[in-house]
Amino acid sequence: MEIRDKVVVITGGASGIGAGLAERCAREGARGIVVADVNLERAQGVARGLGANALALRCDVSREAEIQELVRQARERFGRIDIYCSNAGILGQIGGIELEDALWQKMWEVHGMAHVWAARAVIPEMLERGEGYLLVTASAAGLLNIVETPAYGVTKHAAVAVAEWLRIAYGRRGIRVSCLCPQSVQTDMTRDGTGSAAVNGVLTPEQVAEVVVQALHEERFLVLPHPEVAQYFLNKAQDYDRWLGGMQKLYARHMEGS
Repeated sequence: MEIRDKVVVITGGASGIGAGLAERCAREGARGIVVADVNLERAQGVARGLGANALALRCDVSREAEIQELVRQARERFGRIDIYCSNAGILGQIGGIELEDALWQKMWEVHGMAHVWAARAVIPEMLERGEGYLLVTASAAGLLNIVETPAYGVTKHAAVAVAEWLRIAYGRRGIRVSCLCPQSVQTDMTRDGTGSAAVNGVLTPEQVAEVVVQALHEERFLVLPHPEVAQYFLNKAQDYDRWLGGMQKLYARHMEGS
């Protein structure tokens, strides 16, 4: 799908990957851009830099009602939504199974249910006109896991699964779905360190946005700004036990350094 003349909604749009996507969509000629974030002031700052066709809205994606209201206001301003980037995410904290239930629940909501709620809000209208695009931001951790925190890795797996199911269910009915799975990116979440995710370097949001735009043009499901992830994913599928052994070594190094 081409971005030119399309209306794009981006959650988590106030910084990092979301802000990078918003800026790139503006350069691609989007007709309207909605920068949504729990931090409205920062979202407004991003929107101001994009021009008159940008709108900043507050949205906490852990609440379905706020996603529904975001979609309502976006349609009220621009008439329709062509591309919905379900991008908001949280890092939580380093730890293991002892991490409190409240953190797990928040992760489930932001990394799992937020994508379900977004689909509920936008897919019916997209189906009516026979066209629409959902971009789900997961993580390489959603394909490969991550040693520092199970809550992040497990819920990012859920994000990948939601995106897969949406593609399976609606891909032949005009709904395109892509799943973004980067490793380390320069965002607020990586300000205090990138951990094991930085093995292939830390990309800028602008670099990630470039890969995303190309994937949208090609309507490709898996978006891998770090191309090495494809080989790791293949290795995992070909010899799961060997891959788990390698991850155990990585976890041991993590524990030694903590």
